[in-house]
Amino acid sequence: MRHELVHKDIIEACKKGKSKAKYQLYQLYSKAMFNVCYRMMHNREEAEDMLQEAFTLAFAKLESFRFESSFGAWLKRIVINTCINAINKRKADLIYCEEVRTEYFDEEAAEPEFTMEAVRRAMEELPNGGRLVFSLYLMEGYDHSEIAQILGITESTSKSQYMRARRKMVEILKQQQMYSV
Repeated sequence: MRHELVHKDIIEACKKGKSKAKYQLYQLYSKAMFNVCYRMMHNREEAEDMLQEAFTLAFAKLESFRFESSFGAWLKRIVINTCINAINKRKADLIYCEEVRTEYFDEEAAEPEFTMEAVRRAMEELPNGGRLVFSLYLMEGYDHSEIAQILGITESTSKSQYMRARRKMVEILKQQQMYSV
């Protein structure tokens, strides 16, 4: 079965207004989409609100879904745009990561293993701008030109914010590791 046709029957039933199908679709995608919301909003309650808003919008726009991509990719774009719109509405200025001095990181050395919980905690410590760029690039797979367009910044700003956020993440994770030993 082509990737675009996964859950086609459920989606078609949703288009016809079937509540049970909407619930099934929500159950299939809500956990993954919540994780996207949480990474972007940095707050559980706001992430839950964004998830509900995104699903409401997706169900309202479901007629425009034409199976040209996977439903998950289509929904993820709505989720990300919903989060970005909320961030812009509250006029959250992008707080750029401060310049961070880090010691030389030997790329060939064995990298320490970090749990997802440690990475999540470290991401929470990043400033909003750096966290958004870091999340969109590394976690969501957008390239810097797409991120620049989404956030209304230049591509070079996206690249520099990603690198600063990445350095800051390494620093935070190293500190967490030192204190947990």
